[in-house]
Amino acid sequence: MQLFDLTGKTALITGGSKGLGGGIALGLAGAGADVAVVTSNDGSREVQKQIESLGRKAHTIVANLGDESKLEGVVQEALVKLGHIDILVNNAGIIRRTPAADHAAQDWHDVLNLNLNAAFFLSQLLGRHMIERGSGKIINIASMLTFQGGINVPGYTASKHAIAGITKALANEWAGKGINVNAIAPGYMATDNTAAIRADEERSASILARIPAARWGTTEDLQGAAIYLASKASDYMNGHVLCVDGGWMAR
Repeated sequence: MQLFDLTGKTALITGGSKGLGGGIALGLAGAGADVAVVTSNDGSREVQKQIESLGRKAHTIVANLGDESKLEGVVQEALVKLGHIDILVNNAGIIRRTPAADHAAQDWHDVLNLNLNAAFFLSQLLGRHMIERGSGKIINIASMLTFQGGINVPGYTASKHAIAGITKALANEWAGKGINVNAIAPGYMATDNTAAIRADEERSASILARIPAARWGTTEDLQGAAIYLASKASDYMNGHVLCVDGGWMAR
């Protein structure tokens, strides 16, 4: 189990105060990591409390990651609080559901700024830090819409296709510098982002009918994959998009 031990490691997780990010934060902390979570909600401290209850250090950073000017401050605050960062999880994301013909320009820009631009620039900022240290793990959160087109979500789909691209591009440049860059593509998960779909009985039933596991995923379902990609166990994995989807892509 030493391959998966994160004792002494530190992680920065965006969108880490709830949902998939919160589940990943708790999973990494359970494996021994100290964790800084980034949230846009100043009142979100529950995940921090749960991490601290596990005996790990935790810190919450409040920032709008859609504003590029805030990103360097996020990295500096995390470094001050944790000393260094071994693991970056680019999880923060939003989705705007509108038919492509009616998709507002602001919706497009909001989604791309958070889902893609923030992920790249945080990777760039912490990548420099990791290159200096000679090691690091970057985990991007992709989607089933990294592989498919979706319906009424053109901006989200574009951002998640691009996440796979920058995962591979950064892996090509940084694998030889001791940095592993990979991604997790969650299947259909029970989170705020899928609340509208789950509330639509017909759409929800059609989705469940295609999932061999016959259920929506949970935040806990991503913890094992995140621990693997954050740990020594994945030292020879680079540029991979790992599907955790209940079998959706195999159907």
